[in-house]
Amino acid sequence: MADLDVSQNGASVTVAHNQSALIFLGTGCSSAVPNAMCLIQPSDPPCRICSQALSVPPEKNPNYRCNTSLLIDYCQVDGSHHYILIDVGKTFREQVLRWFTHHRIPRVDSIILTHEHADAILGLDDVRAVQPFSPINDIDPTPIYLSQHSMESISVKFPYLVQKKLKEGQEVRRVAQLDWKIIEDHIEKPFVASGLQFTPLPVMHGEDYICLGFLFGEKYRVAYISDVSRIPASTEHVISINGAGQLDLLILDTLYKTGSHNTHFCFPQTLDAVKRLNPKQAMLIGMTHEFDHHKDNDFLLDWSKREGIPVQLAHDGLRIPVGL
Repeated sequence: MADLDVSQNGASVTVAHNQSALIFLGTGCSSAVPNAMCLIQPSDPPCRICSQALSVPPEKNPNYRCNTSLLIDYCQVDGSHHYILIDVGKTFREQVLRWFTHHRIPRVDSIILTHEHADAILGLDDVRAVQPFSPINDIDPTPIYLSQHSMESISVKFPYLVQKKLKEGQEVRRVAQLDWKIIEDHIEKPFVASGLQFTPLPVMHGEDYICLGFLFGEKYRVAYISDVSRIPASTEHVISINGAGQLDLLILDTLYKTGSHNTHFCFPQTLDAVKRLNPKQAMLIGMTHEFDHHKDNDFLLDWSKREGIPVQLAHDGLRIPVGL
């Protein structure tokens, strides 16, 4: 497994400034963890995972999970750092306050969206909090890469973020400034964000919906797939040891510990996919309150030794240094 920069107790660590890194801003499902119903209408006995949130600070609680989101701290050849954010969900502001400050992230240089569901986009209004202040919106917009379907949906949900010109008599109001860039949902249509190339990985998020994962990194190949119920053969080929080559790191969706779900992988399907794709390492994200970070990682440690593929649950705030 890669060396990790963040201890479970939130202790400060020395961070290399001349290396890229992946920072897990969120590793939870859409409703996040703790589940609100477990706290306002507790069961008997109470949900142990969710109850922890009342007594253990989030930065010391790996079972406290915000909406799934990844920040890529991309260190270029000249030593400059570019910060690329994948998804801006309902918990984005909380993630900024907790993890941008902890990891000293000064800004967001570009944004990439996997899809247009609430847990991927409802923090878009708060992007202005990580942009320079201008009461008249006179700043350079942040590039944001998304599919045409996501663009159409966001135009309805956030018309004021898409609107280019004020209507006659309309007052200027400070809003996030975004430069919308349409990408194609096809593995043969890569794009570049803040100097780093990404290949879209179309996957099924329910049989009626295409969500995008992304493949990135030349020296260290990473595939990020946050919302998936089925990986089409064409996408699987690109990220499989039996196809285009072995991944260094697979970051993959896992919603519930048992059974199956119509729009997400659950633990059994996730582990089957890991075995089939056979990456050098895998980190799991998108978990509900069914997962206990320490206990389930103990199980995964045994599974990893048996299968020969290191797999662990990720946690919010986790930082993995990588050489992209």
